[in-house]
Amino acid sequence: MTFGHFLFVALGGLAVFGVITSTVYSLMVAWAVVRFLRRAASASPRVFQPPVSVLKAVHGDEPNLEENLSSFFQQDYPEYEILFCARHSNDAGLEAARRVAARFPRITTRILTCGEPPWPNARTFSMEIMRREARYPILVASDSDVRGGPDYLASVVAPLADPNVGMVTCLYRGVARQGLWAQLEAMGMSIEMTSGVLVAEMLEGMHFALGPSMVIRQSTVEKIGGFEPVAQYYAEDFVLGNWTVAAGETVVLSNYIIEHHVLNEQFKKSMAHQQGWATSTRFSRPLGHIGEVLTYAVPYGLLGLAVFGAAGHLALGLALLTITIVNRVLLCLLVAGRVVRDRAAFRKAWLYPLRDFMGFCFWVRSYFSSRKLSNRGDPYELLPKGRLRKLTE
Repeated sequence: MTFGHFLFVALGGLAVFGVITSTVYSLMVAWAVVRFLRRAASASPRVFQPPVSVLKAVHGDEPNLEENLSSFFQQDYPEYEILFCARHSNDAGLEAARRVAARFPRITTRILTCGEPPWPNARTFSMEIMRREARYPILVASDSDVRGGPDYLASVVAPLADPNVGMVTCLYRGVARQGLWAQLEAMGMSIEMTSGVLVAEMLEGMHFALGPSMVIRQSTVEKIGGFEPVAQYYAEDFVLGNWTVAAGETVVLSNYIIEHHVLNEQFKKSMAHQQGWATSTRFSRPLGHIGEVLTYAVPYGLLGLAVFGAAGHLALGLALLTITIVNRVLLCLLVAGRVVRDRAAFRKAWLYPLRDFMGFCFWVRSYFSSRKLSNRGDPYELLPKGRLRKLTE
């Protein structure tokens, strides 16, 4: 066998193998969607509504910040408080919180400051400060760039009626105001992230949480030693869910879908943000990250087109590419239409094959990119197992 023939067999075989694995993955997503919808349809009425403390860490101004914060003041829920925390009292995010709170005086609101965080993960330090001040035994932590409907609290707190449940998290729908790159990032949130979470939950149960929305008992946080231990990690949401399960409690994936607004509209910032998460996943879940390469579709279709086209089998190459494109469009239509109800992604499902290819590029580059990244303007370095070290300027 000549080297050229060997290369054709190896690359052609890889292309076909990738088309098969990505198709199998899509079928797994479809079955996971069926499970999710069945569970949502059979969910019990929301009768468990104890008082809760909503924790909101803010840092500077953001697009749509006041609208996002306002949604948490308009909850159809009997009793709750909202705590905000930033490093300094003149933080633009806290100023926005004060303005919003003034419009909703009936909601108990407290504004806290924590100073410069001594822990590597700054968000968790703010959460710890708020946790210590919270009046109620159930904490609802959500990011400043998310928005919930009036039924959000009632939906995400309800599973805690089961005393064995220590934590509840939920999927999210990516929302972009404008711009191609922001729309593609939002599609990654809505489709790629949701697909991966549903399959993981189907195969092994929920052993992690999703940072945009986490509901957790005070007793659970205390059981794992407070938020300080997870503050040593970049993906503190993943670790917090993982340790909750290790402590003998259950993590539940709610059927509620929250809105996650994309903040990065410019190409450079959007790419850096997505690359940062891909690189962090490589450190946080190294084995799972390796397996991700089998879930992408379009790269294998393009490889098949190149290999079989060069060998004179253009029809076969085009067939493989077509299969992968149709695969991703159908996946987008299914997840966007039936799970996260993302109308923008549903209407532009023809764009998702491009996002699929981008996701693969982020995956490849995660093995070559720098361990250094920036979060909220602070420089960090990723360490083994997803640990975090803050760098000095």
